[in-house]
Amino acid sequence: MATLHNLPLQERLPIKNTFQRVSSLLILTLLFSLLLYRLTSLHSHGPIWLIAFLCETWFTFVWVLYMNGKWNPVKYKTYPERLLKRSDIDLPAVDMFVTTADPKLEPPIITANTVLSLLAVEYPAHKLACYVSDDAGSPITFYSLLEASKFAKLWVPFCKKYNVGVRAPFVYFSSEPQASQALSQEFMDDWRFMKNKYEELSQRIDDAASHYMDDELADFSNIERGNHPSLIKVIWENKQGLEDGIPHLVYVAREKRPKHPHHYKAGAMNVLARVSGVMTNAPFMLNVDCDMFANKPEVILHGMCLLLGFDDEVSSGFVQAPQQFYGALKDDPFGNQLVVLNFITGVGFGGIQGPFYGGTGCFHRRKILYGSAPGLAGVSKHDDLSDKEPQRIYGDSRELMESASRIISGKIRETSCNNNLSSRVEVAKRVASCSYEFNTCWGKQIGWAYGSMTEDILTGLRIHSMGWKSVYLILDPPAFLGSAPTGGPASLTQYKRWSTGLLEILFIKSSPIIAAFSKQLKFRMCLAYLIVIVWPLRSIGEICYALLPAYCLLANTSFLPKASEAVFVIPLALFLISNIHSLIEYFQCGLSARACWNNQRMHRIFAMTAWLFGLLAVLLKILGLSETIFEVTRKDQQSDANDTDKDPGRFTFDNSPMFVSGTAVLLVNMVALAVGLLRLHGPVDGGPSPGLGEFACSVWVVFSFWPFVRGLVGRGSYGIPLPVILKAAVLASLFMQFCGFGWVH
Repeated sequence: MATLHNLPLQERLPIKNTFQRVSSLLILTLLFSLLLYRLTSLHSHGPIWLIAFLCETWFTFVWVLYMNGKWNPVKYKTYPERLLKRSDIDLPAVDMFVTTADPKLEPPIITANTVLSLLAVEYPAHKLACYVSDDAGSPITFYSLLEASKFAKLWVPFCKKYNVGVRAPFVYFSSEPQASQALSQEFMDDWRFMKNKYEELSQRIDDAASHYMDDELADFSNIERGNHPSLIKVIWENKQGLEDGIPHLVYVAREKRPKHPHHYKAGAMNVLARVSGVMTNAPFMLNVDCDMFANKPEVILHGMCLLLGFDDEVSSGFVQAPQQFYGALKDDPFGNQLVVLNFITGVGFGGIQGPFYGGTGCFHRRKILYGSAPGLAGVSKHDDLSDKEPQRIYGDSRELMESASRIISGKIRETSCNNNLSSRVEVAKRVASCSYEFNTCWGKQIGWAYGSMTEDILTGLRIHSMGWKSVYLILDPPAFLGSAPTGGPASLTQYKRWSTGLLEILFIKSSPIIAAFSKQLKFRMCLAYLIVIVWPLRSIGEICYALLPAYCLLANTSFLPKASEAVFVIPLALFLISNIHSLIEYFQCGLSARACWNNQRMHRIFAMTAWLFGLLAVLLKILGLSETIFEVTRKDQQSDANDTDKDPGRFTFDNSPMFVSGTAVLLVNMVALAVGLLRLHGPVDGGPSPGLGEFACSVWVVFSFWPFVRGLVGRGSYGIPLPVILKAAVLASLFMQFCGFGWVH
């Protein structure tokens, strides 16, 4: 029998996917067959077939990217109970980072709940420190954390006494206790007491906007958003180093000046790395967004099983938990819960170099973010950091250089957090200044990477390019839960920001294409990154293909073989098998056919709206006509139990120009169907007239844009604004005028 010391902390579980491989190869064969048919018959058809050929070539390339990503799925099972019993392993310290940027879009009560869930995790408290970055420098956010720290003195002991499962209070108190717990009168009394205390906390935070007079808030009296000095506040300090106490809690508002670049979230994360480096300097870091609470109390123990459980640490450069959501709408009507992307495609990356860094719910090794390459007791030689003086790498803070040196050398992995934080506040303020990074490697070769609004993907890419691998942390219940945006504007804004940042990565020297040849990024991992990086480029092919059937119906031509031709079976089989393939993937993830359809149609909506505008934003940036702007996504605290919206799953609209392109595509196809049906009753000229395929494709586009169809007749936020419809009608008219002077004949 194996001794306890020989038992692994984690287990690699390859997943059999024979059926998926076979169906993927079948679809690829059909795609090549269609391309071959196009190529051999191109000479007898006009430019429309050439456009169709180019679009289908692009779709084939995208399919190859997905096949590569899904080919070798791997999961990992963790054993935290073995970790706790291992006498040869002393649990390392962990610094926990929470980021928030706007108290209006990200209500402070949400941030407070996330912090409370982290303070109450099952891990020695003297080895934890929680840092909250407030990029708005808001006194309301600070006040909410101050009040939350007081509530934590009651909440943390309550959670550990009764082994509470979900330690975000707003979720825990949204339902009655389980019957098994309710048998104890002591528990029920404590439960009611804690619920009342939480309701009082929520009320105080809600009321704080109108009155928050407190001596602790004096430093905020002259704060101007976007123009203020560094603010570092030690809200709670575990001075006695109690293992069962409450972890450190530190508020951080970095210095901001109008003429200094701040680099959005990446800049905030680098400040947290430096501030924590001079205060607690834990060798591991966990970062979460303000709405992403710890849903499983043992989450850090599970993370440590993957970080400490490999024979070679290169296998776990960072540990990423998939993004999952609480109170998620049934059947994912807005297509932004990313279930298949996380649990099919993302798990497939585990067989290559591991999942992407998702920006939240991720455990990092501090030494990697400080530039350490695999197997080296020092900074990476690949990026020429080893030739630079520490001051040119980390900045001129002696304290930060010393702490970085200890991290890189690996001398402090087992130490607990510093218990005298207050003495380090002035040093922390200095490294949080907006000018500290000048002439250093921050954001370039160390820390979170600058150069893209999707700093998470870019930072993970740099880590993978150094030769490190990453691991997916998939737990049941989920490790972390956050809020998914609802409504059309919020969903499109999120995807536009993502697509803009992703495409920016393609045009910088850290591009995965360059890294695959010049660094240690595996070629298959390069292809995996391209799956998301080419999202904006996919908008061109999607729009062209959505307009092809409409053009054919309006110009009385065709781009597909007739139903009477034997070759018609190729596009028909391709359509049926690819949709069945997608449906099976959704069933594997425990989702419904309705969820599959919702994601399919939202994919097309995103492609022709948000992805298109992400592409335009990057083109304008490249041409020097505009700079990309980071737009914060609204966070809402909701659950199924208290959702009072009449129809929360219905698509909403506003005056955003992103809705113009989608509405125009819909109008063109609706008019094209009407014209095509009218032509059916007219004389046949014997030319290449549209057939069943063109009608079916146009109907498919209209059904894909069904939320927009409802928006044409909807009212209020459920209706497409008249200015948007008018602009779309102008674009549709221009396209139809173009079809009237068709250049196919």
